[in-house]
Amino acid sequence: MESSTPRNIPTPPVEGVSELIQQLEQDRAWLLEQIDRGRWPDFRLDLAALERELGQLLRRAAEQRSTDP
Repeated sequence: MESSTPRNIPTPPVEGVSELIQQLEQDRAWLLEQIDRGRWPDFRLDLAALERELGQLLRRAAEQRSTDP
């Protein structure tokens, strides 16, 4: 039976992952600011849901990074 976890994906350097998480946090903050300012009213609900999911993903990624050896 196959595992759902990829096995041959190289692990990026720690600073690369941390920088990526930080950049995505900044992008998320920008998106939230734009939503709050009333941009893209037709897509507000979808963008808000995307922002929440991105926030959850980034929290999990940061937690995983802090527990990895």
